[in-house]
Amino acid sequence: MAINGTAIAILLISFLVLVMLRFQIAYAVAISSIICLLYQGLPLTTVCQQMVKGISSFSLMAVPFFITMGCIMGSGGISEKLIALANSCVGWMTGGMAMVNIVASYFFGGISGSAAADTASLGSILIPMMVEQGYDDDFSTAVTITSSCEGLLVPPSHNMVIYAMSAGGISVGSLFLAGYIPGALLAISLMVGSYIISKKRNYPKGEKFSFKAFIKQFGVSIWALAAIVIVVVGVVGGVFTATESAAIAVIYSLIVSVFIYKGLDLKGVWKTLEQCVDTLSIVLILISTSSIFGFCLTTLHVPDIAANAIIGLTRNPILIALLLNLILLVLGCIMDMAPIILIATPILLPIAQSIGIHPIQFGIMLILNCGIGLLTPPVGAVLFIGSAVGKVKMERVVKATLPFYLCMIVVLLLLTFVPEISMLLPNLFA
Repeated sequence: MAINGTAIAILLISFLVLVMLRFQIAYAVAISSIICLLYQGLPLTTVCQQMVKGISSFSLMAVPFFITMGCIMGSGGISEKLIALANSCVGWMTGGMAMVNIVASYFFGGISGSAAADTASLGSILIPMMVEQGYDDDFSTAVTITSSCEGLLVPPSHNMVIYAMSAGGISVGSLFLAGYIPGALLAISLMVGSYIISKKRNYPKGEKFSFKAFIKQFGVSIWALAAIVIVVVGVVGGVFTATESAAIAVIYSLIVSVFIYKGLDLKGVWKTLEQCVDTLSIVLILISTSSIFGFCLTTLHVPDIAANAIIGLTRNPILIALLLNLILLVLGCIMDMAPIILIATPILLPIAQSIGIHPIQFGIMLILNCGIGLLTPPVGAVLFIGSAVGKVKMERVVKATLPFYLCMIVVLLLLTFVPEISMLLPNLFA
């Protein structure tokens, strides 16, 4: 295997320099790839070929539909319904509004699939509500941003579709199933942390649990929750593909938002679709430019080099698994989620498989690692959004989030070393 060390150095160093100069990730990936190709004397037509190849995928068509569904449902009055449902479930507990925040994020994550959308939508309602009831503003913001990561694990998640494509076309349906238990485990872990803090600070309880109120609110919210059932049951049951289910979910979300909940009118639909186009353009540009970067990594044998380097440090599978998580956590501090999935998957997945980690299990680990990265400076997008929505200085939010980082790390370690957590449902319904 011929290794061109200079080309690898040019590719990686130019990329890091561009990131440090605050270039957009998509442009940093593209420019560093072009410089590398020029050094190797390869024709620049390769750039166009790889960009088209990167987005020329039937399964990838599900990503725009899922994003569109999330935008429509998020703007259609769904947030208030899900908050009320969560309140009827867990509002009676000590620190009730913190528990409501966490459970509502689990529900809403199944619709939006986006931590940023969760924070912006639920946070704008729940953070002021929590502060008014006597919760500290930094604690309220910390609960909101950490619980938003549940939406990355709970299907349907467009990031799972991106990972499935990057991993060589593994089953999207199996990934969807794999996310439910880890998402619930993350929610329980955050609720335990919130309960301990709430007890210590004497945060208030909500009203007593009422089964009648729960049934009533469930009846109101069932239309929103049905979108998740349509997608997951349809894909897992083999009724239709992920792309077809996403398209059906978009039509369903339009009907629910406009005619049932009446949270959107025709003008609101067009405004929401404009927001979708903005988001989609960013995602698709990232995918297409990352395809060039991936081509350079593959032709330069970087995945093999990385695997040999890590195995050269240790052959202990526990240490290798911890090292993989550490690499992903560090990447999460400097890069956004989609580029990490697109760039790191071809490199790290073979290493994970070499120590017995299933691609589906690794996908869940990767997504949670990226979720933690969204909450860490200097490039924590959700951290910045939460700080802005809660009107709290970022330094205070980070300090308040420290106990919740610990909760998330515990869940990450359980997902790494107890594969049954991720694999139980995929194996059960295989």
